[in-house]
Amino acid sequence: MATSPFKFLQEVREETRKVTWPSRKETMITTAMVFVMVMIASIFFLVADQVIRLAVSFVLGLGG
Repeated sequence: MATSPFKFLQEVREETRKVTWPSRKETMITTAMVFVMVMIASIFFLVADQVIRLAVSFVLGLGG
């Protein structure tokens, strides 16, 4: 069952009206939360990488 392009666009517009769009404040808070989580994840992976590097170096006797 094919739908005409006009009907499709009409349905898309109807569905778009049903969307609850976030406020500017909500968008800013969510963006800040994402940046904070990225920073936390970056620090975690930096520390984990250094610990693994030291452990591998110790086990293989490459230094330390």
